[in-house]
Amino acid sequence: MEESKVKILITGSHGQLGQELQHLLKKRHIDFLATGSQELDITNEAAVEQYFAHNQPEVVYHCAAYTAVDQAEGDGKETNWKVNATGTAIIAKACAKYAATLVYISTDYVFDGTRVTGEYLPDDAKGPRNEYGRAKLAGEEAVQKYCTKYYLVRTAWVYGQWGHNFVYTMLKLAQTHDKLTVVADQVGRPTWTRTLAEFITYLVERQKPYGIYQCSNSGQCSWYEFAQEILRDKEVTVTPVSSDQYPTAAFRPHYSVMQLSKETGFEFPKWQDALHQFMHQIEGEQLR
Repeated sequence: MEESKVKILITGSHGQLGQELQHLLKKRHIDFLATGSQELDITNEAAVEQYFAHNQPEVVYHCAAYTAVDQAEGDGKETNWKVNATGTAIIAKACAKYAATLVYISTDYVFDGTRVTGEYLPDDAKGPRNEYGRAKLAGEEAVQKYCTKYYLVRTAWVYGQWGHNFVYTMLKLAQTHDKLTVVADQVGRPTWTRTLAEFITYLVERQKPYGIYQCSNSGQCSWYEFAQEILRDKEVTVTPVSSDQYPTAAFRPHYSVMQLSKETGFEFPKWQDALHQFMHQIEGEQLR
């Protein structure tokens, strides 16, 4: 394939998306470089410069991020800003210097999450209400400041085969509980890492126009409805509750449905279909 001639770098190689992306590229027989924090400290400008000078990547999938949203309000605040804002700015500068295309993964948390209907458009006013969202928005601004060749891709409610996520949490709780309560007043769009990995590679490989994109699975649901679908074949009762009953350190938006970037021609699978495919996949892995 022509794409295999392009030098690809994946940061955040041990994360949910980083691992999904590696799996996808291997399946397509596309070569790439992948780094975790041990191989490349993205917050160290000299180390990043040295790595780029030596490896000369042409496409950088910047999946590295600090994603502990609640910890970012307290003990993790400094790390959150160091990785998501400073680290992204360092990667963006290096991409600009070496004329690499940058793919930056951002979040629905850059919006204020206070609307009740409609969809957040890519250019809608930003108003993050937690530290994680503020740092990711600073990352967005750095990408736009330093780069001209970039795909800024916002996503939400991410789950996948590798790492901790809501789907695994629900499945694990169902093993030891016959009744569960899940918040029903927070609405958004789940995103399977497979869909996200396919979308970002689609943008790069089809040479879509640079700019801001939004990616999740189609449709929308509350966390309660998401949990119901995850556990529909399990012997467990799921009861809806208000988020007031589960206070968290970080503000969680009550509504964060983003408009999907359909003008690219990419087909976004329905969230239910993506979830069922994922569940089938992990059940198959467990049987091996």
